[in-house]
Amino acid sequence: MNRAARLNAILELLAEQGEVSIDQLAERFGASAATTRRDLDSLAERRLLTRTHGGAVAQSVAYDLPIRYKSHLGTGAKERIAVAAAGLVSPGDVVGLSGGTTTTAIAAALAARDDLAADGLTVVTNAVNIAAQLAMRPEFKVVVTGGVIHARSFELVGPFVEQLLAGIRLDIAFIGVNGLSAADGATTHDESESAVNRMMAERAARAVIVADASKIGQAAFAQVGGAELFPVVLTDAAVTASARDALTDAGYEVRIAD
Repeated sequence: MNRAARLNAILELLAEQGEVSIDQLAERFGASAATTRRDLDSLAERRLLTRTHGGAVAQSVAYDLPIRYKSHLGTGAKERIAVAAAGLVSPGDVVGLSGGTTTTAIAAALAARDDLAADGLTVVTNAVNIAAQLAMRPEFKVVVTGGVIHARSFELVGPFVEQLLAGIRLDIAFIGVNGLSAADGATTHDESESAVNRMMAERAARAVIVADASKIGQAAFAQVGGAELFPVVLTDAAVTASARDALTDAGYEVRIAD
């Protein structure tokens, strides 16, 4: 496991249990105690955790997520997608993150990248949990769209979101969805969330769908857009060959997160 993935995994473990020890982390990730201490010190410097004697405890605000998010943290597929997505971001970029469990994991993966500190990063999001998570990185500029909060997903929706997005540009946007199929494109369960996702994608030079294999071939209520809006799909190795071929034939570039 590389360092970025290890740091992300430490944060996810903290989200699950609230505290970790150096011995526990060293055994779990196969790293030395010295390496584990450096990992914890690096995360503490970015205010993503609080160091203790022999380990660390979670920063409260970053982990007060709804059960929907906590239940998905630490899943291998989402972690791999998140690390791959973070690898598409360059220092100084303006990044859009929609709400969702996978984009929440991407936020953690971005926070774990040491190389983004020098030139900083601007993140635009309509997810208040993601904003709180990244606000502890002082070298990141975090822009929250405003709007009416959707209690189920912690996403801000409505005309205030659209007004802000209309006046900005993004280098890359990562959009989480509830379903993606060749026939129906990207879809979500909620029409107000789909409207925000669509507009965020339209304001980006590159828009990437991030969805684990369970979402591929599925269709939800509200359409976000097709391959003309989302030329790239980032998913995991569990996607079936037939589902991948169908998306490719429909014009998507399907990338698999290792």
